[in-house]
Amino acid sequence: MKYQFEHFKSANYIKKETGVDFSFPAHLHQSFELIIIRSGSMTVEVDSKKYELSKNEAVLIFPNQVHSLFSVKSEHTLFIFSPFIIQAYSSRLYGCVPEDGKFVLSKNTMEMLDELDDDSLIEVKKGILYYICGQFDKNAEYKLRDAKNDTAVYKMFRFVENNYTKKCTLHEAVKEIGMNYAYLSRLFKNCVGITFNEYVNLMRLNHTCYLMDNTNAPIIQCAYESGYNSIYTFERNFKEVYGSTPIEYRSKDQISAKSPLFRK
Repeated sequence: MKYQFEHFKSANYIKKETGVDFSFPAHLHQSFELIIIRSGSMTVEVDSKKYELSKNEAVLIFPNQVHSLFSVKSEHTLFIFSPFIIQAYSSRLYGCVPEDGKFVLSKNTMEMLDELDDDSLIEVKKGILYYICGQFDKNAEYKLRDAKNDTAVYKMFRFVENNYTKKCTLHEAVKEIGMNYAYLSRLFKNCVGITFNEYVNLMRLNHTCYLMDNTNAPIIQCAYESGYNSIYTFERNFKEVYGSTPIEYRSKDQISAKSPLFRK
C-alpha cells in the first residue's frame, strides 16, 4: 500500500485530473478525493467496500481511507483537495467516514466542475467543493472509524491528528499505542515514505497556512497555535516546504485577496 504524501502540500491544495481507462493500486493520503465517471464504468474500492460507478456517478473518499481504482474502459475526472479547503465540513465530521460514499452529480454540478482549472480563484474552488459536499451530506450517513481494527500506522495517524497542535513526538505516540519505538519508527517511514516527525511538521505547516489565510492573527501566533514552540524552527521548515518565508507567503495571499488578476 502506498501513502501519497505529495498531496500534502498546503492548506489550499487542490488537484484536478482527467483520464481514460485508469487504474491505481491501494493507497491513501491526507486529502479528500472525489472521483467522477464521465463515460464507461470504474470499480472503486474504499476500505474494502466496492463501488461500481457509471456515467455521472461519483464517490467521495475521506482522508486516510485506503482506496484503489480499476477500469477497463472509462473516462473520469478526479479531484484531490486538502481538508482545510472545506474546513467547516471536515472538522464537523472529524473521526468519521461515510457509510456509503457513492452519489450522483447533477448536470449543473458537472458543468461547474468542468469550469474549474488551475487558474480558478481559490474562493471559486472552495465554493464549488463546499456545494458538492453539501449535496453529498444531504443523504449521507456517517460512522466513526473502527479504532479497534486500526493498524499501527492508522493509530499513529490518529495520534498526530489529535496532538499536532501540542506535544506530538514519536515517544508520546509509543506510550499511547504501546509498541516498540524502533519498530513504529521504521514502520511509519516504510509505509508513508517520510518520517513521523516530517509528517507532524507537514500537519503543523498546513494548519499554520490555514490560519494565515483565514485570520488576521500575527504569523507568530499562527505558528504557536499550530504546535510550534520555536519560531526559528517554524521559519526554517516553512521555507524548506513552501520555498518562501511566512511573510512572503502572507503578502502574496493579501495581494490575491485584493486583485482579481492574481490567481492562486
